[in-house]
Amino acid sequence: MPTEAQVLESLSSIIDPDFHQDIVSLGFIKNLLIGDGNVAFDIELTTPACPVKNEFQRSAQEAVGALDGVSEVKVNMTSAPRKPQFSAEESGLAGVAAIVAISSCKGGVGKSTVAASIAKELSQRGLKIGLLDTDIFGPSIPTLFDLHPLGVRGNESQMMIPEEIDTLKIMSFGFLLGRDPAVMRGPMVSNYMQQLLHKVAWGELDLLLLDLPPGTGDVQLTISQSIQLNGAVIVTTPQALSLTDVEKGILMFDKVNVPVLGVIENMSYFECDGCGKQHQIFGDGTRSLTERYGIDVLAQLPLAPAEYGRTFREPIDNPAVAAATDAVVRALGKSSRAALAKPQIEFDSQEITVTWPEGDPIIINNFALRSSCQCALCIQEMTGKPLLDPATIRPDIAAKEAQTVGNYAIQVTWNDDHSSGIFSYPHLRKVAAESE
Repeated sequence: MPTEAQVLESLSSIIDPDFHQDIVSLGFIKNLLIGDGNVAFDIELTTPACPVKNEFQRSAQEAVGALDGVSEVKVNMTSAPRKPQFSAEESGLAGVAAIVAISSCKGGVGKSTVAASIAKELSQRGLKIGLLDTDIFGPSIPTLFDLHPLGVRGNESQMMIPEEIDTLKIMSFGFLLGRDPAVMRGPMVSNYMQQLLHKVAWGELDLLLLDLPPGTGDVQLTISQSIQLNGAVIVTTPQALSLTDVEKGILMFDKVNVPVLGVIENMSYFECDGCGKQHQIFGDGTRSLTERYGIDVLAQLPLAPAEYGRTFREPIDNPAVAAATDAVVRALGKSSRAALAKPQIEFDSQEITVTWPEGDPIIINNFALRSSCQCALCIQEMTGKPLLDPATIRPDIAAKEAQTVGNYAIQVTWNDDHSSGIFSYPHLRKVAAESE
């Protein structure tokens, strides 16, 4: 009969691909029971949608089953309980384990299509998923799902009942308006948004996806003030015009303490029939996103004209969508456990020093960092050519203020009043090395 130490040692051979630690050290093993040749335990993952769940279960059964004296292994896969906190006392979100916003600061990048694709893919995997269309003025979800009910049904508690496609629960302001336009001012928008957030009977959900409207206006502010989002995914295209708005989304979520899980680059390439070659019609913006903002690019989705003629009533069988969904789920799980060890920032007349609790500090010369700014005022965003002439930088350039942005960058306000640049941690290391 194996001891508890022997069982845990065998399980420590299983490494989580995101945290790069074994599942025992991460505290995933719960409720371990050993007796009469039987071993039973739970593996508590960060999210029920974890794409490596089956792999963990199989590996655990094989590792423990190989121990002497073990006749049967029972591995129960669970997930850590996560209940968001809401300002409303009675909310339909009470049974929702996690909420993720799908956002873009520019229209026409396929954000709603991406949100619908991920929601549909997760629901097909047997998870309890909800999709909330929060675009008051231009709801797209009813059209994508070919779902145009006449009004909204209610229950005995005066809560709106979401529509269902298979097991996916869907709610949209478009269900209330039909095809009529929404003509209203800001206070009315906020009021309707509160109803959509808290007066929908979602029941128990593993994940609720919010399809946000483009921009950084009333709807986004109302949502961030009313509920605690577990993360946000920003959708963009490789076009330079689209990438310029990504920074706005990053800064918006940082101001309201919402972690940015990463970026999905939609319409990234077109693969023509027969040749198998990927044609980057709109350019290649992935490299600049990572370098400038320190944000992971979770997926690059192809431009697939044939997909746009279908509705999401049909099952999805798209490897690119499946891979993007896996990336979002893994980023959510990683974010839920990641310790946001923000660095300390010090500055003087000569340099800026960025120091983490562990690791060597980064020391950057003021002039080198100011001249490396990649914002729209310093770099021609359509061509990438520099607009800032280093000769025009004042010789006594220094920081007046410096602060962290999320867990990936710093923002500096200089004594020439320039403050629009974001410097990712990889960018800081690069500039420090070059200036040496």
